Amino acid sequence: MRVLRGDPAAWQVPGAARAVTVGVYDGVHAGHRHVIDLLQRMAAERGLPEVGIVTFDPHPLQVVAPEYAPLLITTIEQRLELFAELQLGLAAVVPFDEVLRDQTPATFAGTVLADALGARLVVVGEDFRFGRDRTGNVASLAELGDAHGFEGVAIPLVGDERPVSSTSIRSLIAAGDVAEAAVALQRHHEIRGRVIHGDGRGATIGFPTANLEIQDGLAIPGNGVYAVLAGIAGEELAAGVANIGRRPTFGGGRESVEVHLLDGRRDLYGTELRVRFVERIRDERRFDGVDALVHQIGLDVEAARRIHGH
Repeated sequence: MRVLRGDPAAWQVPGAARAVTVGVYDGVHAGHRHVIDLLQRMAAERGLPEVGIVTFDPHPLQVVAPEYAPLLITTIEQRLELFAELQLGLAAVVPFDEVLRDQTPATFAGTVLADALGARLVVVGEDFRFGRDRTGNVASLAELGDAHGFEGVAIPLVGDERPVSSTSIRSLIAAGDVAEAAVALQRHHEIRGRVIHGDGRGATIGFPTANLEIQDGLAIPGNGVYAVLAGIAGEELAAGVANIGRRPTFGGGRESVEVHLLDGRRDLYGTELRVRFVERIRDERRFDGVDALVHQIGLDVEAARRIHGH
């Protein structure tokens, strides 16, 4: 997949007549996948040789209203990996800054979609808004398409009474309902972090853990214990159990994410660990001493083994 970044005026995209979709696409969830699937089908029907996506980084609300900016389900790099898995030919990452914020819908449609990308088909969700103060919508996209030589198409949102959305998935993740979030995402929710040195307490009680340094602004499951799959890039993920919280048995403190791999201790310091959340096992709670905690961790490990089918 070809990735374009920076000022769209500087993009050099050979050829034309491509089909694209536009949006943040945080999470690349079932609704997003539905739009991309229909985009690919419609492109094939129209004989358009390349299918691409236009996304934004940072999230627009981080510029427009930082106090309302959501916790992200996926980093931009995760989004690009998921786009590639969906066999998109091109991903254009547009920097969302004050200049882009001030663009009219007409300017965006002309300079980015028509001129920079040579779009002939633009497919979006029916709630799509764009341009200065979100004044552009699916009706204006269709009108602008007529003026710039592309077809603008709106797709109904996926879902029954409540359409699948990034907002609803963030709520599920925050509540620790990672199994239901996985249904909406059509994959396990994944966070990534560099393994750093902790206090080493896990190893002294027989359950060594990898302590993760997590980037700010990401959607992390609510405090508790989870069955997970974890590993580094390029390796098969291994079964594990993760604890998210403040370790109240040891006096609390800063919130941490710790992962114990069921296949034994490995030297992971300095690597980026990928952790996929499979199922919540229990809430975090305080125990009356180390022995009680060790006993419960043993039960958590057995629960994780059952969940993973070990």
